[in-house]
Amino acid sequence: MKRKRLLTSVSSKARTGIVGFDEITCGGLPRGRTTLLEGGPGSGKTIFALQFLVNGARDCNEPGIFVAFEETSKRIAANANAFGWNVAELQPKKLYFVDAQPTPDLVQSGGFDLGGMLAALGAQIKVMGARRIVFDALDIVLALLPDMASKRREIYRLHDWLLEKELTGLITAKAGGDEASSLYQEPFGFMQFMVDCAVLLNHSVSSGVSQRNLRVQKYRGSNFDENESPFVIGKGGFDVALARTVSRVDTNVSQERVSSGVKRLDTMLGGGYYRGASVLITGFPGTAKTTLSGAFAEAACKRGERTIFFSFDSDGAEVVRNLSSVGIKLGRYVKTGLLRMISARTISGSAETLLVHIKTLSREHNARCVVIDPVSTLAKVGNEATAHHVAERLIDWSKSIGVTVVCTSLLNEMNGELEGGTPLQISTIADTWIHLNYLVQAGERNRGLSIIKSRGTSHSNQVRELILSDAGVTLADIYTAGGEVLMGTLRWEKESAERVANEVADIADKLKCVTLDAEEAVLEVRAKSLQTELLAKQVEKTLLERITVSRKGELSRGHVRMRELRGADAAISRLQGRKA
Repeated sequence: MKRKRLLTSVSSKARTGIVGFDEITCGGLPRGRTTLLEGGPGSGKTIFALQFLVNGARDCNEPGIFVAFEETSKRIAANANAFGWNVAELQPKKLYFVDAQPTPDLVQSGGFDLGGMLAALGAQIKVMGARRIVFDALDIVLALLPDMASKRREIYRLHDWLLEKELTGLITAKAGGDEASSLYQEPFGFMQFMVDCAVLLNHSVSSGVSQRNLRVQKYRGSNFDENESPFVIGKGGFDVALARTVSRVDTNVSQERVSSGVKRLDTMLGGGYYRGASVLITGFPGTAKTTLSGAFAEAACKRGERTIFFSFDSDGAEVVRNLSSVGIKLGRYVKTGLLRMISARTISGSAETLLVHIKTLSREHNARCVVIDPVSTLAKVGNEATAHHVAERLIDWSKSIGVTVVCTSLLNEMNGELEGGTPLQISTIADTWIHLNYLVQAGERNRGLSIIKSRGTSHSNQVRELILSDAGVTLADIYTAGGEVLMGTLRWEKESAERVANEVADIADKLKCVTLDAEEAVLEVRAKSLQTELLAKQVEKTLLERITVSRKGELSRGHVRMRELRGADAAISRLQGRKA
């Protein structure tokens, strides 16, 4: 049979509207071409196909037809309502269902072809102007054909018909559990080479945890992500997780600082966290990781920022109650709706499932700040390698939308090695890493805080004691003795001893001052006495000089007078004339 292929440009793509998948395929499925979607039971083939049609009819104005070979249209529509798609409002002008389940008579006869059904579909396409079509579970019908030649014939017939109508077609089929053996088995082995795009869905269980993965096997005329990408089926349908965020080149880098909720910690950080930064708080059990994250949440709410708090260890109400004992009052913000507490331990599934829930709930709450306590829980619901990639995508996602995220991570107290990093190995990509530990001294255990790193900030390198009290959370001043940082009772005892020593020294200094004052007073009295004696001597000397001068004058005048009386005036006159 001669087949006619219409040359349709694959540069035009039909967006599926499925989160992540359009990014993997750089735009969606090839428009006007055929895509094969294979997967095992429960892998989500029908959901993927229906979501492709619903989004096309609702968002792209491309009506579609769903041909069901396995489930009835009523059951498919009912299942779709669980995802909030409301397919009833799209029927029948935008979305049309065709029930094509094989009848018992057809099963018994075994002789049929798809020609009649395709003719009827052609008429429906003209009526509604359909641009997309899905053939769901085609393998159900092909299994009824007697031989491989008949199966190939009908596949060629369907493929040529799709190309002729220039429809964006999606064919779903079941595949076995072994990817290598299922891809090339008949009758779909040759179809892998015939279609323009092939997508494989895989559903498996790893360490008792359900895992779903998607891989684009081929895509003619287009680049695509060839790696396996995990996905989940959430309340909104398919959500494909990209291996990494496609691009954050245009992400705005903020210079704004936001408070950690602890004033002295903000000082140590040079002003607080950067807006949109990823903050990692690590520590052993009981080192106050939840307390620090709760302080951050309270500070965010005080700024009027919508915040969401995911707690994997405790119920949300318990976290609110426990934090109130250290002066962190979150209850009022929960009542106003500014803060949402999520008891994340009630969310079952893989690490991918948890990530989807975190992203979905954060979007619904329109959160600017997110707390995840602890993020190390991701390693418990999947293998560590998968959880590591999930944690990376979590940080990439938060940065791409400018959300400030604070994650706590539990360290193994028995190991006690900080150099080994965190269980998820995300400490290298976190912007700020704060570590909490215990310092055991004098028979007691005290909390210490240190900043391992904080990119872009001139942060402190000191180890500070973390103090929790009814008044709130604070950091004590640095106190060292003999080169060792002292905390708790040992610090109190050392400080008390220093206070006593300082008091004794103060008293000794005061006594010395009094003694010196007394001696100074004695010296001042002596100085005044000597000054008085000196003054008396000076007066006496002056009087003596005056008396001496007066006596000399009086003697001189007495001599003159004596001469006058003795008739010596002439001699005096001559003497005075000689002097003149």
